[in-house]
Amino acid sequence: MKTRSGLLIMAITAIISIHPNNTYCQYRDHNQIAATVKKLASQYPSLCSARSLTKTAGGKDIWLITIGTGDRDNKPGIAVVGGTDGKYILGRELALGFAEDLLTGSGNTETNDLLNRVTYYIFPDVSPDASAQYFAPLKYERNRNARTTDEDRDFLYDEDPFEDLNGDNVITLLRVEDPAGKYIKSKEDERVMVIAETEKGETGTFSVFTEGIDNDMDGKFNEDGEGGVSFNRNLTYNYEEFGPNSGLYPVSEPETRAVVDFLYDRFNVYMVIAFGPQDNLAEPMKAREQPRENERQGSTRRIRGPLTSILGTDETVNKLVSDRYREITRLKGKAPAVKEPGNFMEWAYYHYGRYSFGTPGWWLNVEIGKNAEVEFLRFADKENLPDVFVPWKEIKHPGFPDKKAEVGGIMPFVMYNPPVDSVAPLIKLHSKFIREISAMHPELEFLDITTENAGSNIFRLTLKVHNKGLFATNTEAGEPNIWTRVMRLSLEPSAGQKILSGHKVQRIDRLTGDESAEFSWLISGKGKVGISAGAANTGQISTSVELK
Repeated sequence: MKTRSGLLIMAITAIISIHPNNTYCQYRDHNQIAATVKKLASQYPSLCSARSLTKTAGGKDIWLITIGTGDRDNKPGIAVVGGTDGKYILGRELALGFAEDLLTGSGNTETNDLLNRVTYYIFPDVSPDASAQYFAPLKYERNRNARTTDEDRDFLYDEDPFEDLNGDNVITLLRVEDPAGKYIKSKEDERVMVIAETEKGETGTFSVFTEGIDNDMDGKFNEDGEGGVSFNRNLTYNYEEFGPNSGLYPVSEPETRAVVDFLYDRFNVYMVIAFGPQDNLAEPMKAREQPRENERQGSTRRIRGPLTSILGTDETVNKLVSDRYREITRLKGKAPAVKEPGNFMEWAYYHYGRYSFGTPGWWLNVEIGKNAEVEFLRFADKENLPDVFVPWKEIKHPGFPDKKAEVGGIMPFVMYNPPVDSVAPLIKLHSKFIREISAMHPELEFLDITTENAGSNIFRLTLKVHNKGLFATNTEAGEPNIWTRVMRLSLEPSAGQKILSGHKVQRIDRLTGDESAEFSWLISGKGKVGISAGAANTGQISTSVELK
């Protein structure tokens, strides 16, 4: 990112004079998102519809925007999901910004053609209870909804929240001088606390906690605050029972259930794009040998045991899409790896059986072995970013009356979300990316249609069904999935004609990009024969052939 101009810095300074916490005044809150969603539906009624799928425990709507033409649920569909984690505010803007970009550009031929061929289901924010903390009077990073829970299993609910000890309306860190502590000041930047490396002869001199008080006196700080359950830990794949923020059971929350139910009912969806902590676009997933038994019985693949890594042909597509992502967005390095049980991106691939791509949409390129916080502060100093660090300030802490205690540290949200002047360019780049990979959707065509008169009023009809898209007609992981629609090929003879060989209706096996399947029939009688092929996720094609 380039250093801002002096004029832009002056403008930012003017805003700061009105809003002391300028960083928090730039992204759209839940009410602004709702207003934008309704406005889009009103301005583009022939292309766009919007509705609330459900309300969260906190009473906030889960908005869905559907964009496309004609019979939307019977064309290849793409789900774009923002807000899988409440800390990643940018993802909400990327999802909603894509909807805006798509609709405002609907007047041009290229966009119109895309909307005639593809349907988009856009969820701007699936964690509105959590993301609301970004705009709240007390700001801290949150990924949980508003459901009251007993996080520490002590039969008390929400009894140990954060406390703003220095009165700055944000939650950072608490450091306490402690000869038995594990932390020291970083040698690279003393603002940052790091764990002492005892193998190098370092000795800890501080204990570090989140800013607050141990209200329930269990030795843990702020472990049972407001909420809740995390949307991104509440899915069925690799669900962690009794895990932090995972819920009482998989899909326990109304927002999780509403999104999952909606997607399972949309057999036309072939790809999911999730903006959140998981990534396979900066660094694509790798296939490895699966502990499975593959058998062919008809055209059904049986897989023994759960999948734990991407399958071979799906890996090829992931690599292709990843390459385009890096080329278009120009984001460098690897996104920080976040392994999270029950997350949405992995659910969409392993359980939903669709192509699934995830990205935080922005990250700081940190070299391996470097401290991310130190590198971020260097970046912030270079770019003159305001409001990214709270200087350490001594306070009187009731839990440590005889020790020096200080509050400070990196501000919440700033390491996960870019400076506000980067948001609009990032929306444009991600919109371009989604458009490009949308054009690679699975798409069927008939090739090499031939007829041969075999004599005695009998004709041989042969053709190929070809997938001219770069995506396969469904993922390899989705082959055994009952929520994946099977492609059908149907032949309709005219009155007086009879099919002597070949089936009137038959299955078309999965076709990878640029792959074809050949079919042949013997038909008695002259006349027109109708042929149709496809499924909801590929679209339907049809043609007719005259036998004479």
